[in-house]
Amino acid sequence: MRHFPLMLPALSLTAIVCYLLAVGLLAWPLFGRGTAKPSPAWQRPALAVAMVAVLAHAGVLLGMHRGALDLHFFAALSLVACVVSALTLFVNLSRPVAALGVVVFPLAALFVLFDMFAKPTVPVAMDWQIKLHVSLGLVAFGFLSIAAVLAIGLAVQERGLRHRQFGPWLRALPPLTLTETLLFRVIAAGFALLTLTLVTGALFVDNLFGQHLVHKTVLSIVAWLVFGVLLYGRWRFGWRGRRAVNLTLIGMAVLVLAFFGTKFVLEVILHRPLPRL
Repeated sequence: MRHFPLMLPALSLTAIVCYLLAVGLLAWPLFGRGTAKPSPAWQRPALAVAMVAVLAHAGVLLGMHRGALDLHFFAALSLVACVVSALTLFVNLSRPVAALGVVVFPLAALFVLFDMFAKPTVPVAMDWQIKLHVSLGLVAFGFLSIAAVLAIGLAVQERGLRHRQFGPWLRALPPLTLTETLLFRVIAAGFALLTLTLVTGALFVDNLFGQHLVHKTVLSIVAWLVFGVLLYGRWRFGWRGRRAVNLTLIGMAVLVLAFFGTKFVLEVILHRPLPRL
């Protein structure tokens, strides 16, 4: 384990326990045998516990990585998980969607654990322009990750409606039309931020070939095109349902490859140092 102050292991364990407790509180009503919609009363304490988890997670990132943006593989996974968890709480303020937390929070707990036991790393120094570029990319990735979870929920809803299966898991989601509306709002926000990420990358990042960033850039542009086509199809042709789900998941899969595919190969498999941006 890393050599860091005693408070950091305690914060890490707090984050992990609170994430898992929040998942339990969110998921418990969904295992009921009745067909009634799970009570929102279960979600309020779950989201409060999740808030504690996110704050503890943020404290771990600040302490473990010296308050810097550490983009090494496991550190980046933990950072993205914290951002996605915080955005999940934000989305739940307007549209309580228990399925988001049930999927996101256990992954966040797992990535905190990975980061605790990963090999110590030193964050790469960045100018403010690069920090802006990276921050925009993280938030864009967070929004589009939530869109992917919503797309899976939308697919589950449609399948349940077709087969007339109205269990608590289906009833925990908002009505189909509201889920679909929320999906496209989240995609639109993520697409706008991804656009800014690409623009700031073009303006501020130098020497793409020397820094092994070509694959990341190309894949990010492909993902941007996929989400752009989806939003245009929604606006122009009213695309929805399975087409929207498939394009969302395809775009997210490409974006995951862009953000973590090359990083995994370079750092975990080839053990090459993180390129300086």
